[in-house]
Amino acid sequence: MVADCAQVVRACLGGQDLDYGLFSPDRAPWARSVITLVRRIDTGRPVAFNAMPLLPVVRGGQSDALLHLGLVMVDPNERGEGLSWVLYGFTCFALFVRRGLRPLWISSVTQVPAVVGLVAETFADVYPAQSGTAQSFAHRHLAHQIMVHERHAFGVGENAEFDINAQVITDAYTGGSDNLKKTFAVAAKHRNRRYNDFCEVALDYGRGDDVLQIGKLDLTTARRYVTRMVPRGALPALAVQFLFVGLAAVVAPTLQWLDPTKPYGKLRVA
Repeated sequence: MVADCAQVVRACLGGQDLDYGLFSPDRAPWARSVITLVRRIDTGRPVAFNAMPLLPVVRGGQSDALLHLGLVMVDPNERGEGLSWVLYGFTCFALFVRRGLRPLWISSVTQVPAVVGLVAETFADVYPAQSGTAQSFAHRHLAHQIMVHERHAFGVGENAEFDINAQVITDAYTGGSDNLKKTFAVAAKHRNRRYNDFCEVALDYGRGDDVLQIGKLDLTTARRYVTRMVPRGALPALAVQFLFVGLAAVVAPTLQWLDPTKPYGKLRVA
C-alpha cells in the first residue's frame, strides 16, 4: 500500500514525493490512520487514496478521537469521475456506524476551495466557511489541541502561526508538505462561488496559508450522505459494508456476551 499510494502522489505531483504523514521515514502514521485506496477495475492501477488519521483529543473532560480528513490525492487522469463519495464520505460513515452512531468530530486542513466547500456541505457545524455556523468553544478547543499536538499529521511546520479566531494557518507549507503548495489560480474551484471567494479573501496563497475546518458527522449528515452523495449503483455495496460493520460492532459482541460457556471474569457476574 505504501508503494501504491506513492505512485498516486507522483502522478499528482509530476514525479515528486512527499515526506510527511504516511510518507515520513518512521511510517508511524500508518498505525493510526484509515487508508482508502481506489484502483481501476480493468488494470488494477492505483488512481486515488485518502489517509485519515485518528487524532487524540480531550472533549468535555473525556478522552476522545477526532478524524482528520487528511491527505486526498487523485490521479489527474481520473479526476471528475465521482470519487468524492468514497474518498471523503465512506470512511467517515463506516467509523460513525462503528462508534454506535455517536457524533464523530472531524477536521480538515486545506487551501483548495473545492475541498473547503465539500467539507462545508457534507458535514454539520463546520467552521469556518459554512453559512450560519459561528465559531463555538468546541471549535476553538479542538483547533487549539490539533495545532499544539498534531500539526505534524498534516505537514505544518512548528514555525507556522495560527489565527484561532479565523482558524487560518499562516505559512503552512514548511513541515514536509512543501510540494502541495498551490496558487489560487491553479487550486481546484468549487461550483459554489461563495467558497472560492472565501478562500481568496481569507488565505494568502503567496505566503502559503491553510484553513483549518472543524465539524462533525451526526445522524442527519449521515442520512444526507447516503441519499445525496452515494451513487445509486453503489448503494447495495454500501449496505453490505454497513451490515458487516454492524455485525462486528454490535451483533458479534452481543452473541459472545450471551454465551454462558465462556469465562469473562469481572465482565460477567455469576
